[in-house]
Formats: sequence, structure tokens, C-alpha cells
Amino acid sequence: MLGLLRARILILAVVAVAVVAAGVWYFVIRDDAPEPVSLETAVSSVQQQTATPTPTAAPAASTPDPTPTATQAPASTPAATPTATPTPTEEPAAAWPDDPTGEWVISSEGETFVGYRVNEELANVGAFTAVGRTRGVTGSLAFDGAAITSVEIEADLTRLSSGDSRRDRALGSQGLETNTYPTATFSLTQPIALDAVPAEGDALAVDAVGELTIHGVTREVTIPLEGQRAGGYVVVVGSIEIVFADYGMETPSAFIVVSIEDFGIMEFQLVFEPA
Repeated sequence: MLGLLRARILILAVVAVAVVAAGVWYFVIRDDAPEPVSLETAVSSVQQQTATPTPTAAPAASTPDPTPTATQAPASTPAATPTATPTPTEEPAAAWPDDPTGEWVISSEGETFVGYRVNEELANVGAFTAVGRTRGVTGSLAFDGAAITSVEIEADLTRLSSGDSRRDRALGSQGLETNTYPTATFSLTQPIALDAVPAEGDALAVDAVGELTIHGVTREVTIPLEGQRAGGYVVVVGSIEIVFADYGMETPSAFIVVSIEDFGIMEFQLVFEPA
């Protein structure tokens, strides 16, 4: 009888360990989570993708030396004039327009994304930062001389990816509830006045005042931005704290989660080009 009881306890212990392991797998604990957004990293992503590779010259074809034969010397013929091999030309990099006035749109160059960072406490694991990002971003900004007069951004939250499909699916019915509220948007409501059109490579910091809509709730926010010209592109990064309750969101839950902070960080990296 005692042996049977011990066997049952052992089985329960194994099941408990398996459940905990499954929970850890649910959140896919990794040590390679993306770093917070930075202007330096964003500009580098543009420079890497727009760099034109340097063409390499093809090696000259070699021919074997002919074996001499005793024959009558042929009549001399004029030597052929060698033709120069055309040098491949590099595709010019995108150039900054003389006047940036007009509409700029999200570019396919560089890496544009919108995402979140949320701190959690996981059972048997400890502190962990969940990071999810979506590259499903569309939008535009408008220059009027040295002022930014319009910014419209929309992010497809159904494409959020954290490296764990289980977490991503859970957000469909918890937290962001992306099954019901598939997009988040931002619309600038006050022009951003710049002292002058920034020079190439000069970073600037400004505040963007506008309406942010998440989970079907719209609130006025002020988002600190950093921006820089990079070739013919405008690169912008920023982040803002989002309190879940402010947008009608409940804190997500799971059996392995001991606690989750009641707020997260929304972060973004945007690359624009002339429309």
C-alpha cells in the first residue's frame, strides 16, 4: 500500500514538472530578446539595406601557350586593338530633396516596426521582459518647409510576433484582444516646428502631440521622438508608457505568470521616403 502511494506521488511530481516545463515553453524564455529601440540602430538598418555592393572585376581568362610547329612563317597581320571592358556603375543612393515639403510614406528600406515591452514575473523563472513587434505598419508624414504638419500611422497588431506563437495567439483574446481590435493608430494633432531642416546625420529630439488609439480607446498623448536624416530617408524612433487600464485592457494572465506589471512600453521604429 505504501509503495503504491509513493508511486502515485512520484507520478504527480512528474506531471507537475511537465506542467511547469510546458508553461516555460509557452513563454519561450530566450536571452536574445531585441534591445529597446535606438536611433543609432535604426539608422544603421537603413544604411545596411541601401548600401550598394562594390562590383568585382572578373578574372582574365587564361589560355595555354601553343606548341610551336615548324611551318612557313605566315604573312604579318595588324595586331588587334584590345577593347576596354566597361566598368559597372553603382546605383546612386537615394538623395535628400532640395525641398522636403510634401508627403513622405513608410519605406520598404530599413526596418519599420511597432511593438511592445512588458515586464513579467514567471514561476520558477523569475523576471522576464516579453517583447513583441509587428512589421505590418503603414502611414505617412508631411513636411511644410521646416515643420512637420501631419503624421498618420497604423499598425496591424494581428501580426505581432514575440518569438512564441502561443503568446501571440493569446493576445487575440487577452490584453490587446487583437481578434476584436486588430489595429492601433496615431494621428498628429499639433504641428511639430523645427528650427530648420536638419542636415544629413544631425539627430534631433522633438515631442509629437496626437491621438493614440489602442483597444478601441482613443487618448491624447505626447510621445518623445528622435529623428535623423539618413541619405534620402527620414528615420524616427520613440516609445511611450501605456497603462493598460487607460485603454480598457485587462492584464493578461497564465498559470505560469506570477505577476505582470499593469503597464507596458509601446516602441516604434519608422523609416520614411518621399511619396
